Amino acid sequence: MNIGGGDEYDARTRTSEGVPGARDGARTTTRTRLPGSEGGANRPPTRPGRSLVTVVAVVVLLIAAIAFANRGGSDGDGGGESGNAASDGKGGTAPRTQPTAPSGEKPVKNSPNTLASGFPHSEQGAQSAAANYAVALVSADIVKPKQRDEIIQQLFAPGQVEETQRNMDKAYSQKLLAKMGLNEDGTAEKGSKYVSRTAPIGTTVRKYKGDSAQLDVWCTGVFGNAGKKSTNPVTSDWFTLTFELKWTDGDWKIRKFSQKEGPAPVNGDNTASSADEIAAAVDKFGGFTYAR
Repeated sequence: MNIGGGDEYDARTRTSEGVPGARDGARTTTRTRLPGSEGGANRPPTRPGRSLVTVVAVVVLLIAAIAFANRGGSDGDGGGESGNAASDGKGGTAPRTQPTAPSGEKPVKNSPNTLASGFPHSEQGAQSAAANYAVALVSADIVKPKQRDEIIQQLFAPGQVEETQRNMDKAYSQKLLAKMGLNEDGTAEKGSKYVSRTAPIGTTVRKYKGDSAQLDVWCTGVFGNAGKKSTNPVTSDWFTLTFELKWTDGDWKIRKFSQKEGPAPVNGDNTASSADEIAAAVDKFGGFTYAR
């Protein structure tokens, strides 16, 4: 679903570090002659348990090292530009991904059927906020005027609320809703169910400095009308949302956002499900609160 820009909105590594392996080779046995043991008499018996203890100790240390590395770099607290950058080959820097490891902080304050809020004032908190905001902005509620206003009022910085509401109202015009097979209030016509659900695949920080952050959220999602007579069947989509966030009134708020297509993988060979199966799945499976 395209929700960014224009006069009208369209309807809708893990990096494994190689662990050096043991080198192949023949096992050798070293004999040590102790005083008074000439001729090999009374040689102490070998202790196979010592080798096992050594191997276990090495494995424990290796696991600890990997766990420490996966915690990532800086937690992002404090000022300064984000250190997650690498050379882009053109004399500048490009964002570099980090492992999505838990921050150890309780990420949000929310309850069922409400939008997540109360994100930490940190780089990881901004990433968590952006992922959750992507879900809200491309949800089925965004086409419903009342719910849309509530979403905008909560997610956007105070100075951006009125302008965003005007733009969204203009975008989701009655003409567009009709084209999407929806009524004026954004509900689906009888016999069909409107589906619009987004799943963030990952986030990357372009810039982070104190009270401001610019981030990309790579997403996939499903959207359309699930119904036997639907002319707008449920399909999948891949897109990237770019957010500019500002720390305001104790939480991250949106100053502006934009959307572009992709990156999109090659379509798989999955057999398409029926409209009834899609509608049932939306009712059966709830969404997620996203956080690092």
